[in-house]
Amino acid sequence: MPLPNTRFLLRPFSIVIYPFWTLLAFLYRHFPLHLLSSTRLPLLGLRNTADIDPETPAPTSINMSAKKKIAIMTSGGDSPGMNGVVRACVRMAIHMGCDAYCIYEGYEGLVRGGDLIRKMSWYDVRGWLSEGGTLIGTARCMAFFERAGRLAAAKNMILHGIDALIICGGDGSLTGADRFREEWPSLLDELAANGEFTTQELQPFRHLNIVGLVGSIDNDLSGTDATIGCYSALARICYAVDLIEATASSHSRAFVVEVMGRHCGWLALMAGVATGADFVFIPEKPREDNWREEMCSIVEHHRKIGKRKTIVIIAEGALDREGNKITPEMVKDLLADKDGLGLDTRITTLGHVQRGGTAVAYDRMLATLQGVEAVKAVLEATPDTKTCVIAITENKIVRKPLMEAVQDTKKVAKAIERQDFDEAMNLRDAEFSEQYKSFMMTTAVQVDKELLLPEKERMRIGFINVGAPAGGMNAAVRAGVAYCLSRGHEPMAIYNGFAGFARHHADNPGAVRPFHWLEVDGWASKGGSEIGTNRELPSESGMETIANLIEQYKFDALFIVGGFEAFHAVSQLRKARDQYPSLCIPMTLLPATISNNVPGTEYSLGSDTCLNELVEYCDKIKQSASATRRRVFVIETQGGRSGYVATLGGLGVGASAVYTPEEGVGLEMLAADVRHLKSVFAHDQGQSRAGRLILINEKASKVYNAKLIADILREESHGRFEAREGIPGHMQQGGVPSPMDRCRAVRLAIRCIQHLEQFGRNVHNRVKVDPMSTTVIGIKGASVVFTPVKQVEEEETDWPNRRPKAAYWLGMKEIVDILGGRPKYEHPEADLTGIKAKDVKRGIAPP
Repeated sequence: MPLPNTRFLLRPFSIVIYPFWTLLAFLYRHFPLHLLSSTRLPLLGLRNTADIDPETPAPTSINMSAKKKIAIMTSGGDSPGMNGVVRACVRMAIHMGCDAYCIYEGYEGLVRGGDLIRKMSWYDVRGWLSEGGTLIGTARCMAFFERAGRLAAAKNMILHGIDALIICGGDGSLTGADRFREEWPSLLDELAANGEFTTQELQPFRHLNIVGLVGSIDNDLSGTDATIGCYSALARICYAVDLIEATASSHSRAFVVEVMGRHCGWLALMAGVATGADFVFIPEKPREDNWREEMCSIVEHHRKIGKRKTIVIIAEGALDREGNKITPEMVKDLLADKDGLGLDTRITTLGHVQRGGTAVAYDRMLATLQGVEAVKAVLEATPDTKTCVIAITENKIVRKPLMEAVQDTKKVAKAIERQDFDEAMNLRDAEFSEQYKSFMMTTAVQVDKELLLPEKERMRIGFINVGAPAGGMNAAVRAGVAYCLSRGHEPMAIYNGFAGFARHHADNPGAVRPFHWLEVDGWASKGGSEIGTNRELPSESGMETIANLIEQYKFDALFIVGGFEAFHAVSQLRKARDQYPSLCIPMTLLPATISNNVPGTEYSLGSDTCLNELVEYCDKIKQSASATRRRVFVIETQGGRSGYVATLGGLGVGASAVYTPEEGVGLEMLAADVRHLKSVFAHDQGQSRAGRLILINEKASKVYNAKLIADILREESHGRFEAREGIPGHMQQGGVPSPMDRCRAVRLAIRCIQHLEQFGRNVHNRVKVDPMSTTVIGIKGASVVFTPVKQVEEEETDWPNRRPKAAYWLGMKEIVDILGGRPKYEHPEADLTGIKAKDVKRGIAPP
């Protein structure tokens, strides 16, 4: 028998037609749930009409048991992105057919109960992605430390029917959650013994499932590369340091910048890497006993080569080898000592400004994906499943045992307390140690003579940028040059790509010339490409010319930074080796393009910077759309034939729809979206955040562009809402590179030079037969890998569309649609190509 239509919920006396089903629907709608059977009603698949709105997708399946009730809570210190977690959890829970609750004020709300535990609807979390802090609040709760407090919390959860808990907080909050779950059976027994509930009433709640997400600006939890909010805090720090550098350089001053991090130096270290600071102090790795002499030596060296500014970044938990605290005042006094360096020195303590503001694109993406995964983890858990924490390793969202991660985190603090700093570094993830080595390499250029290679092992390495500019290019070049100079190699700049190489190498000054470190040292925070970049391929410049120039300038290796054109260039150079022996030198490509369309990697430099620019633009546009209430903006993004920017941008701004080249755009899809928007605005309940955004990739369709879609929406709305287009254009390529792009640029660039260094000089015969002599460095899943270009060409590249054959982010589009409330739609038909297309047009083959 078919299920009843929801209209009978509002017209219960139509029982003349549907007596049995409609009577049940009427009872379900108008009587308290506890008076009805909790085991049969879910079979009807009915939902309370108060929760029905056009943006709420139907549950993915009908549960054969009572509807699961999931509560979401934020605890500990606030961090940007927490609101994104709550939004994702609430909407994903509703999408999966569950009830979603929010616990306000953290554990305090759990203990006090009442109106601090609230059922959430789809509309309640609208607009939360662009809000800073946590809108459901967080507070310290001493009562929860006592069993009586935990008993009250258990009672409040049962009163609301909640049987699963998702907590976003730091290690202390997650530890408390795990203890709460461990005590849960005994807490229920005590509630029964006290007469609060009967054993039968408690039976459905015998199993409590808890999932943790880490919200912390310190990035101090072991087992994850990033915690929610850490990159937003790092962005605030880098922005502040970039501003400070301007005044420092103007007055030839030194600045000591104190950042947060009592037991974790991640913020200080990454800020040092991203801004090219002169010196950093972190708790995990105190300097040797002579840290004063070491710092003064490096600063003095930088001043002697002409540097006018000095930036020292210190974590608030910085210690020396004996465990004594190092304060900003101590560093300032040392730098300003009249008998020493005598620098005009200032102290800047950034404080809680690091926690403020909206989340950057990466934290929004991380919060959303981890929130979705947390709901899935809750629903898939069994009574035997250990409490897990949702983590990220490189680009992969994973589940890890919560207490193992917490215990490893606490081991770091204990190792620091007992001054076992080597152990503290080992307990951090591999990237942390690698970034520390990278920083030391780039800040102490030509200071540590022990790093120099023997003369016969030193190489002449050409640096060239190919393709469109992307954030992080300059940071990569700077890091590569720093490593070369530290090792004794000769880094050579090839200005303006292969076009400059071929036609301007002999100019004065020529397009090929050595780097000057003082100039390069200031490139860490610069956008664009200081050595210029060009889309021209070697074949267009003249392969013979390029081969002769490589021989003329005696290059032992090429380090190429760029996008798909750079990949194509390396491919051409590799294939031309048989004809031109001078091309038998090692080459490696570091992908850098906002489109993130280079095969062989899941991440390209510049893509994070682009997303930050796009999200900031869309936030402002959405504010305008919200202010006028009934307006849709169609935003055109860049990205070539790759929908990465549009998809991840849609994830970061909460788009109503995203159109990508991979999927295409069709009339039926547009018609479905028009109907959806009409329904949404028709059911608008007066909230201020009623504006909508649609993102379309610039090449999603040959016909439908942003303006045309906006015109269609405006026409089909028949005055019910407005539509406008917005085109951020090349501003997506510009701006100051994001901290992530800067830090990854440094890390990956040094790895690239180390890879080239392994081949050495005069290795033509080896290079010709070794597939690893032409490689792409990339992040794949949870690893950083070098992949032979030949393999990438043949197995991973969609040449006609200039993108990888497979992309890890394609599944994220479904999440954008789910969390945006987009209803199901018909996908566009694939284009016919080749002979079949001609035969169909001629009518000699079926379509």
